[in-house]
Amino acid sequence: MSAADTRELLIDAALRAFAEHGIHNASLLEITRMAGQRNRGAVHYHFGSRERLLLATLEAPAAILGTRERELLARAQEHSEDDVAPVLEAVIRPVVELSENGWRGRCYLKILAEVAYEARTTMSAPVAALIAETGGYEVLEGLSRRLPPMDDAVRDERFALLARFVLDSAADRVPADGSAPGMGIDRFIANLVSMASAMLTAPVPD
Repeated sequence: MSAADTRELLIDAALRAFAEHGIHNASLLEITRMAGQRNRGAVHYHFGSRERLLLATLEAPAAILGTRERELLARAQEHSEDDVAPVLEAVIRPVVELSENGWRGRCYLKILAEVAYEARTTMSAPVAALIAETGGYEVLEGLSRRLPPMDDAVRDERFALLARFVLDSAADRVPADGSAPGMGIDRFIANLVSMASAMLTAPVPD
C-alpha cells in the first residue's frame, strides 16, 4: 500500500472519529486502528500532529464550499440591503448540497460545526485560514450589514449559534439508516433559511 493510500485511510477514519467524538476527544490510536494500520504512530508519521490531521480532513470540502458560497453571495447582492434571506441561502444551500454527497460530507459538516463554534481567537492560524476558504466569514460580513442594530456580543453569539444550528441540521438531514429525507432539498433549504432568518432578526434582549 502506498503512502498516499495510507493517508486517505487515516483521513477517512479521522472524519468518522472527529465527527462522532469531537476533534479534541477522538483517540488517535483508535483512528489508526480504524484505518487498519499496525503502526501506533501512523498519524504522527503521516501528518505530524492532531491539528495537521484535522486540516487534512477539512481541506478539500472547504474549497468546494468556498466556490459555491461566493457564487451565491454574489447573487445575494442583487437583493434588498435589509434582506438577510439571500445571504443566508449563500451559506445554507452549499452545506445542504454537501450533505447529499454521502457520509464524508456529513462527517465534514459535523466537524466544521464544532470548529466554527469556537471563537476565532482560540483557533490556530492554519485552521482559521482554512475556515476562511469556505467563504463563511464573507457571508457573516454580508449578514452584519443587513441585520437590525444590536451590540457586538449579541451578534457574535447569534452567529456562533447559527453556524452550529445550520451545519448540524444539514449533517443530520439524511437519516442514519440511509433512508430518504422527509423533505425535498429545496423545501428543506427554504425552511432552514426561514428559521435562520428568524433567529438572527429576533428582538434583542435588554
